Amino acid sequence: MKVAVASDDGKVISSHFGRSRGFVIFEIEDGEIKSREYILNTFTGHARGLHHTGHHHYDSHATIIENLRDCKAVISHGMGRRLYEDLTSAGIEVYVTDETDVDKAIELYIKGELRNVSELLD
Repeated sequence: MKVAVASDDGKVISSHFGRSRGFVIFEIEDGEIKSREYILNTFTGHARGLHHTGHHHYDSHATIIENLRDCKAVISHGMGRRLYEDLTSAGIEVYVTDETDVDKAIELYIKGELRNVSELLD
C-alpha cells in the first residue's frame, strides 16, 4: 500500500496539504517501508495557481484525487474541510495530525497509532 505525506522538504509535514511543495510517497508492505519517494506538487489547485482569491473551484480536488489514487492514505498537518471530505469520499484515508515529523508520522501510521486531529481542519 502507498501513503502520501504532504511536505515542503521531505522531513517536516506541511501545515497545509494543498500548498505543500511536494509529497513523500511511502510504499508499505507487511508493516515495513519498502520504498520512499519525494514527488513535487504539480497537481493541487494551489500549485496550479487556481486559488488566487482564496475561493476553491468546484472541481479543483479531482486532480488531487486522480494523482493520489494509488494511495490508501494521506497525512498532513492541516487541510481544508472540503478536501478532507472529497478525499474520504473517494476512499482515501485522511489523517490531519499534530505530528510534524514525516518519519515519526509514518511510523505511528504503521503501528495504527497516528492521531487524527479534526481541530486542524480549515
